[in-house]
Amino acid sequence: MRQQIASMSNLQQRVIAAIVGVATILFCLYYSVYTFALLFLVISALTQIEFYKLLGLDGNQPLTYYGTVVGCLISVLTFLVETGIVQESAYYLISPASSMIFLIKLYKKKDMKPFTNIGFTFLGIIYVGVPFALLNVLALRTGTYQPNVVLGCLLLLWASDIGAYFAGTKFGRRKLFERVSPKKSWEGSIGGAVAAGIVALGLTVYANDLPAWQWYCIGAIIVVTGTYGDLVESLFKRSIAIKDSGTSIPGHGGFLDRFDGLLLAAPFILTFLKLFA
Repeated sequence: MRQQIASMSNLQQRVIAAIVGVATILFCLYYSVYTFALLFLVISALTQIEFYKLLGLDGNQPLTYYGTVVGCLISVLTFLVETGIVQESAYYLISPASSMIFLIKLYKKKDMKPFTNIGFTFLGIIYVGVPFALLNVLALRTGTYQPNVVLGCLLLLWASDIGAYFAGTKFGRRKLFERVSPKKSWEGSIGGAVAAGIVALGLTVYANDLPAWQWYCIGAIIVVTGTYGDLVESLFKRSIAIKDSGTSIPGHGGFLDRFDGLLLAAPFILTFLKLFA
């Protein structure tokens, strides 16, 4: 099966992977709040492991699996607190769990740069684990589960990516940030913004969980932070001289490639809604 997919063009692979991925996300989002939480917990874990393994390609030694466990702990605690299953005091568990990173590294005799790798371990938690945990807050911020809000944000992000891809491929001339990502162009960014604007307009009609102006603001946040999130990941990959973060998703690279925009966008979206909604 994988050989058949590998023989297809990149665009065909992207379309098939997108159909399967979107179907899975839709099912988990709307089946129950628990399938939603489980789906993004799994995606968070896979993305964080991928991030740590990429660091390993450059000779670093982060605590891949323990760092991922801490990231997952933050997601689980956030879900349990937001659903009211446990009290907010459960967040205090994060502190000792994180402090164990120092103790574990203390016994790693072969690590020549322990504090560098301690820093990389925490970076994986902050860069990957925390943004995925914030999706639980986004979905449950009103006290009731709102899958439409999460789906709307994902649709805006996907529209921005797709619009930028096709506009950049067709019209791309002026480089957006050539030092970091030579293929990205201003024309692509404008195409992504237009596509996100169209989706935002659709959300104002079919998703009444948020007022129209908030959907437009979220769209603008996603266009900007999603682009920067992609550039940040490109900078990371360039620093370790690789093209894709992995091959887990045919046509899309790895999980980090697919969700890089969300990692930077999620904190800004949630902050906006908490302050202005």
